[in-house]
Amino acid sequence: VQLQASGGGTVQAGGSLRLSCVGSGNIGSILGWYRGTPGKNRDLVASIRDGGRPIYADSVEGRFTMSRDSDKNTWYLQMNALKPEDTAVYYCHAVGPIKGGSRDYWGHGTQVTVSS
Repeated sequence: VQLQASGGGTVQAGGSLRLSCVGSGNIGSILGWYRGTPGKNRDLVASIRDGGRPIYADSVEGRFTMSRDSDKNTWYLQMNALKPEDTAVYYCHAVGPIKGGSRDYWGHGTQVTVSS
């Protein structure tokens, strides 16, 4: 399984960006987006399970929207009303099945920078 994220960039506060993640292989039923900064753990931004609705971190609720296109093994994070505190490296994530269990898969990350 490989995940490839794209769509990061630099925007001014109040702007929007859309991240995409394409998965190859059996990416499983739990998909998500995390973000992190150097020296800090990655924090959950949004996550979705098959048949369920996305859940969001409180800090992005109402501004970010996660969606998926199962036919394309692709999921998205639409980020609106961006704030400087949203600046981070964003990672896509999947929990995929393996024999006897599951494992986490991560994309390389895409930088999002929001200037004030």
